[in-house]
Amino acid sequence: MPADKNPRKLRLARHKRVRRKVSGDAERPRLSVFRSSQHIYAQVVDDVSGHTVASASSLEPEIRAASGKTSKSGVSELVGAAVAQRTLSLGTSKVVFDRGGYLFHGRVKVLAESARKGGLVF
Repeated sequence: MPADKNPRKLRLARHKRVRRKVSGDAERPRLSVFRSSQHIYAQVVDDVSGHTVASASSLEPEIRAASGKTSKSGVSELVGAAVAQRTLSLGTSKVVFDRGGYLFHGRVKVLAESARKGGLVF
């Protein structure tokens, strides 16, 4: 474990460690999650070509309008459903989940479960 216990540095170290093993391709792209204190972002990335296939975030007007006064976990559920729907519309149903160094807990878990309900397989 690094001597510096800065939470951001620890998360980035976990993220680098996981990214050495997790990679997406055209057949099975990577579903990457980033969360800030206020918002959550998800994108489906083809690492071979370096292109983002689909994305969704809590900043989009449709998701903001639908969320209303719900909790951050509720918004994460909407983002997961949106990214699943957009990915499926492009003909891809299998993805590799990249939690971005975050624990699979809370908003990240809600987003993943919502994407699974939406039809993504990972």
